[in-house]
Amino acid sequence: MSNLELPVLGQEDAVACCSPMVREPLGEDAAVDLARMFKALSDPVRLRLLSLIASHEGGEACVCDLTGPFDVSQPTISHHLKVLREAGLVGSERRGTWVYYWVLPAALAKLSSLLQTPAGTAAVTAEAAR
Repeated sequence: MSNLELPVLGQEDAVACCSPMVREPLGEDAAVDLARMFKALSDPVRLRLLSLIASHEGGEACVCDLTGPFDVSQPTISHHLKVLREAGLVGSERRGTWVYYWVLPAALAKLSSLLQTPAGTAAVTAEAAR
């Protein structure tokens, strides 16, 4: 058997789009895409909605389950869900009269990987913060 390493296809795009910004600067297209996602999450209602959907049993939530915890109207909740959907953070599907939402794991992975610090820099970063 050979010790030859085989490349995994399709990984170039994942690394390029999701490299931590402390390792390499963002390209213009990636910055626009990520800024749209972060902007969508900058609203407390939308951040809570995303959390509610992600933590809901089964990984998806009916819009009827999302209106109760907020002191805003149902149309306002629908607007916030639309913003999350257009930012690529949640997916949705109409089932009868209700719409169900789920978090898109790839979008969360993209956001979290951008903010990761490379191994070995955590101690340096913690020391600089003091």
